[in-house]
Amino acid sequence: MMSRLTYLFICISIICFSQEKNDIKGIWLEEEGQSKIEIFSLETDEGTMFGGRIIWLEEPLTEEGERKLDKENPDPELKNKPILGLLIMKKLKYKKYGYWSGGSIYDARSGKTYSLEISMDEKDVLKLRGYFGISLIGRTTTWTRVK
Repeated sequence: MMSRLTYLFICISIICFSQEKNDIKGIWLEEEGQSKIEIFSLETDEGTMFGGRIIWLEEPLTEEGERKLDKENPDPELKNKPILGLLIMKKLKYKKYGYWSGGSIYDARSGKTYSLEISMDEKDVLKLRGYFGISLIGRTTTWTRVK
């Protein structure tokens, strides 16, 4: 029979691991301060994955007063989707403490999709690295948690 102390340590370990994996969840302000992205988790057959959608835009309307659309999207059928609510981050997986990778991020400004890895060295700061092919050829941006 398992001792109460052993059981307690197992429970604490499970809770701590879950919190580390989910530390990425929340609302984040991207580096230029023009949008806020909500990062959420999804349970899939492959395990927990993380995604992100735009939930706030500093300027949600065009000069003509219409909603901004995903006009740079290479798929003609998606060019009329609003930017607000757009899913930009997909299939990100927790790999180890403070590190997620294996997903992709869509840049609505350019219409391009990049491979993505994220590191969190500080609790409220994400370093996102978008790249084509290998991580060395890419760009890093910083997002801060909205409190």
